[in-house]
Amino acid sequence: MKAFGKILGLVLLGLLLIIVALGFALTHLFDPNDYKDEIRQIARDKAHIELTLNGDIGWSLFPWLGLELHEASVATLTTPTQPFADLQMLGLSVRVLPLLRREVQMSDVRVEGLNLRLNRDKQGHGNWEDIGKNVPDAADIASAPAPAQAPADPDPEKPPKPIRLDIDSLTINNARVEYNDEQTGKQFSAESIQLSAGAVHEGASIPLKLTAFLGSNQPLMRVKTELNGNLRIQRALQRYQFEDMKLSGEATGEPLQGKTVTFSTQGQLLVDLAANIAEWTNLKLSANQLRALGELKVNDLNKSPQVSGALSIAQFDLAKFLDSVGHPLPPMADGSLSKVELVSRLKGTPTSVALEDLNLKLDGSTFTGRIAVDDFAKQALRVQLKGDTFNADNYLPAKSESAKGATAARQAEVQNSEAGAMAAGGTTPLPEAPTKGAWSTDKLLPLTRLRTLDVNADLAFGQLTLSKLPIQNAALKASGADGQLKLDTLSGGLYNGTFQANGTLDVRQDIPLLALQTHIKQVPVERILQAQGQNPPVKGQVTLDSNLTGRGNSQKALIDSLNGTASFVINNGALLNANIEQQLCTGIALLNRKTLSTTPQGKDTPFQELRGTLNFRNGVASNPDLKVRIPGLAVNGNGDVDLRVLGMDYRVGIIVEGDQRDVPDPACQVGANFQNIEVPLRCRGPLELGAKACRLDKDGLTQVAIKAAGNKLSDKIEEKLDKVNPQLKDALKGLFKR
Repeated sequence: MKAFGKILGLVLLGLLLIIVALGFALTHLFDPNDYKDEIRQIARDKAHIELTLNGDIGWSLFPWLGLELHEASVATLTTPTQPFADLQMLGLSVRVLPLLRREVQMSDVRVEGLNLRLNRDKQGHGNWEDIGKNVPDAADIASAPAPAQAPADPDPEKPPKPIRLDIDSLTINNARVEYNDEQTGKQFSAESIQLSAGAVHEGASIPLKLTAFLGSNQPLMRVKTELNGNLRIQRALQRYQFEDMKLSGEATGEPLQGKTVTFSTQGQLLVDLAANIAEWTNLKLSANQLRALGELKVNDLNKSPQVSGALSIAQFDLAKFLDSVGHPLPPMADGSLSKVELVSRLKGTPTSVALEDLNLKLDGSTFTGRIAVDDFAKQALRVQLKGDTFNADNYLPAKSESAKGATAARQAEVQNSEAGAMAAGGTTPLPEAPTKGAWSTDKLLPLTRLRTLDVNADLAFGQLTLSKLPIQNAALKASGADGQLKLDTLSGGLYNGTFQANGTLDVRQDIPLLALQTHIKQVPVERILQAQGQNPPVKGQVTLDSNLTGRGNSQKALIDSLNGTASFVINNGALLNANIEQQLCTGIALLNRKTLSTTPQGKDTPFQELRGTLNFRNGVASNPDLKVRIPGLAVNGNGDVDLRVLGMDYRVGIIVEGDQRDVPDPACQVGANFQNIEVPLRCRGPLELGAKACRLDKDGLTQVAIKAAGNKLSDKIEEKLDKVNPQLKDALKGLFKR
């Protein structure tokens, strides 16, 4: 037995020496570079690719089957002169004996200078689609017999056992991938790709690091990226994990307007193909000032994936963030969008995403509800939110310098007119009509964006501040699609009254069309004017109904084209700083040919009701039926309101009863001669002056004096006729009347 063991040992040793000797002989006596043509032919016949070997081939046999290729390229047989891939060097080695057990045991795998070019032509055909396809010979095609009936499918074979991978390390240096789409002109690239991976073992944690520079031309973008983590592959279980994954980098380009975004994301990734799920847990995301946490889960990977999860964004300055990514907002009120935070559940599909159970804090406001994009392609936005308080004015763009200058010029004109109107108790000449424009020419609407808008919004607020008006329990419902936007309702309480509006906006054409209907009920008109920073010329409870249309994309254009109707009633109010009674007494004194003994004093003129209708035509509103009920007075008027310059021009007739004070001025006694006679006033000037712009109409007063004189003559004739025979009296009265 011992002798047999020695013989067997000697035989095995001899075989080993023979194998080593053969390996040495093969590796030193056999040069594969002499067989490049044969290798290329094998690549054509078996792999159906065009292999070009410009460099040397180095190899070893035992115990590692080693191979090094230098300066090689690969093309499809359809375009053999246009390689889709080339490399400077490929180096790998495989243990020989484990290959017999369908196990792949490699040492270091190195790839240097890989260049992969993917191209889709104008017909939509990609060059990668021809990889592995043979080019049939024309003669073979002509002589090919008609296809026979396909045989029945054989029983499916049991899938082969997967090859076990065992690689000590993988390194890719200076690789590049290019993609060009001739149909769209889009180009993408990944350059300076560096990949290093540790030992690759089934089910083991594989350390991995990848760096690359990514680029595109539509839009022009440049991104520097770095990926780190540990990859775990379990092919038998169809389970793949990326542990401690971290992706970071910098991005710049046209969408960022030259700004740079520094980003980072990390977490634990899991893909379980057997269960058709994917998970991203411990998600952390940062982009400049933005910081977010969350988790994501995807179900039904093999069907239509369904996304669910949660997202939390820490408080950050949204205005500064948008500026840092090249999308600065127009100037707003100080502090606007400076404190934003969000907590929400996520739900989504490949074509939609929704933020459910949303809790959004925006500066001093809190919103709850839902925000969703129902269709990415249509940008279909759906919003359903409820807020406590919200000041919309803080988020409106500030006026331009030109608009501010125009506003200042008109305010100066109004102040000059008001100073003149108040001088000497309103006995100065009639104010001139305003000439300065009151409206901005700044662009109001982003028409291009609005044309693509698909939105449905349902909003509610405990208090909404809009145009400086505090609307209580406000509700807003709006929708828009295909360039047509609709305000279904905007309603709420306003200064213990109510406010409601609805309308439409058509932006399909270059000149947008606006239609707006409003209803205001029992709202203090002075509070509205004070909220706009104006000194109100009138106070009282206003009820207003309007139906207006306009065209244009600026305040001025809309006002210049304003058409429609409106009706208004103001109850239990007063004309402020306007002594209508004093104006009337001045007129009566003139009619009486007397001088007022009292000094004119500025005071309010109370009224029971002020009402009328307005007919708008190209920015000018005609008011043919102004009526005011004042104790002791009945007022009728008609005139125009030019909204283009906020000016008015009215003629007013007042039927007087005389001085109703306890101690009336003797010169302001109406007497029987002036009963039911209208005293004429003319009101002209800036609309802000109200009744302060009214003066006696001297020409009209002359006609009143003539009528009063006629009444006096009639009274004297009546007195004389009382002394004659009654029958003669009636006849004479009829004669005088004729």
